[in-house]
Amino acid sequence: MTETNGVKGNHAEKPDYDLIVVGAGFGGIRVMHELQEMGLKYKVIEAGTGVGGTWYWNRYPGARTDTESWVYILNFSKELNTEWTWKERFPRQPEVLQYLNFVVDKFDMKKDIQFSTKVQSCHYEKSTNIWTLTTEEGERFTCKYFIPASGVLSVGRQLPFKGADNFKGESYKTFAWPKEQVSYKGKRVAVIGTGATAVQIIPQVAYQAKELTVFQRTPNYVLPARNHPLTEEQSNAIKESYDEVWQQARSQSFGMHMTDSKQTMKDMKSKEQHRRVLEYGWEVGGFRFIFETFGDLIVSQESNDVASDFVREKIRTTVKDEETAEKLVPDYPIFAKRPPLGHSYFETFNRPHVKLVSVRENGIDEITEKGVRLEDGEEYEFDVIIYAIGFDASTGALATMDVRANEDMTLGEHWSQQLETFLGICVEHYPNMFMISGPQSPFANLPVVIDGAVDWIARAISYMEKNGYSSCEPTHEAQEQYCKQLNDVYEATVLPKAARQAGANIPGKNISPLFWFGGVGPYFELCNKEVDNNWPGLKML
Repeated sequence: MTETNGVKGNHAEKPDYDLIVVGAGFGGIRVMHELQEMGLKYKVIEAGTGVGGTWYWNRYPGARTDTESWVYILNFSKELNTEWTWKERFPRQPEVLQYLNFVVDKFDMKKDIQFSTKVQSCHYEKSTNIWTLTTEEGERFTCKYFIPASGVLSVGRQLPFKGADNFKGESYKTFAWPKEQVSYKGKRVAVIGTGATAVQIIPQVAYQAKELTVFQRTPNYVLPARNHPLTEEQSNAIKESYDEVWQQARSQSFGMHMTDSKQTMKDMKSKEQHRRVLEYGWEVGGFRFIFETFGDLIVSQESNDVASDFVREKIRTTVKDEETAEKLVPDYPIFAKRPPLGHSYFETFNRPHVKLVSVRENGIDEITEKGVRLEDGEEYEFDVIIYAIGFDASTGALATMDVRANEDMTLGEHWSQQLETFLGICVEHYPNMFMISGPQSPFANLPVVIDGAVDWIARAISYMEKNGYSSCEPTHEAQEQYCKQLNDVYEATVLPKAARQAGANIPGKNISPLFWFGGVGPYFELCNKEVDNNWPGLKML
């Protein structure tokens, strides 16, 4: 930690707020509670008409968490944990949104949120150490600390298809689903995409649609969720042991309430034992198939191959039509894409009115007035087209916002050349900007990651306020070292082989690891090391 000639910043100009938060999803709500405790003057700006972030915008049929409900929480109040009771193992979108509204009402947070407001630009002035945020409506707000809590999955991909505006039927984007109910009864429906969102919506649409055609570019390893209602006895047991549950999630590599397997595939004596372990993971459901089976599944190609082949066999067993089954079988390592959890996904393709079309070799040429035309000229006619084509993950929200700090380039333009952060929280040359769920933060259950990141941010700001510092940013050395560790961890896995999680779904996007893959526990150790050693990775002035 350094000072310039012993002078700690410029306090001449007083901003409107100590701190402005952009976004009122899990991250924004979690930091609001911290700010209430700290007593700082703050404001939250939210584009939606209500809180929820991802859970406000993604209200498509079938939307639900793929994290068990009891660790998909805001864990800052024992009273809150006792009062709220989840209905299911993996709750649906309406229940998650209801929960977040319950939280903000209980802690009287809505008075500090300005809804229906989209931030257009965020500019930092070095001479005053002040951020100026300008909205699309032309409002201007100034602050000392800028906290983007805009989320990992808040910016949907732009439609890459020619002629999308020409379609005469109904069309919907899953990431901007209407609040009004959509009916598919008696209609010919297309779903374009087979990612996590599509995996959830496809079975729901199939119940109503006269015909359902799914256009798939890349098949997915869809793991069974094994969802179930929570009994009163289960809920009470969880509430009575929440401290232990949360600590286990903080130490588990994916931030979930489970125990990482310590047994490698080679530790097991026979193929029968391999299968027994994998069958357990498949039957218990959720991500336990990844983390409670082979302890080296993500780092050993041999172990990954065995697990991948197991799931491929399950797909072939479940889907009756052999040609369709083969189209649904992935050819890349499991976990090279984050596997979605399925709720009768593969079974849906056994319905006689559901058809799968692969556009891997024969891509979509354009959207016509009547439907979808492929590159070979074949055209499909529809009444409804649903675009489930994914997100510009992690960097999308900040990259599309005009974020500048005395630079000719925006933050997005910097990241397009080289993506670098410190702990996924700070960025060199962008003082007093603290990101929640920023790029290069852990690839894990987000509420657990958010909880740790917000605690770190609050400690850093408290240290600055207590010691009279006006600006803070990571040192070049600290940021470089973190990025090296991040890349080293990534290269030690089987993930680079497919590189799907490195932004490959966005044309022109710089391909580098978007997330920390070294596990939640080691990440928190890095964060704690900074705090315990009085912030050696930060330059405070």
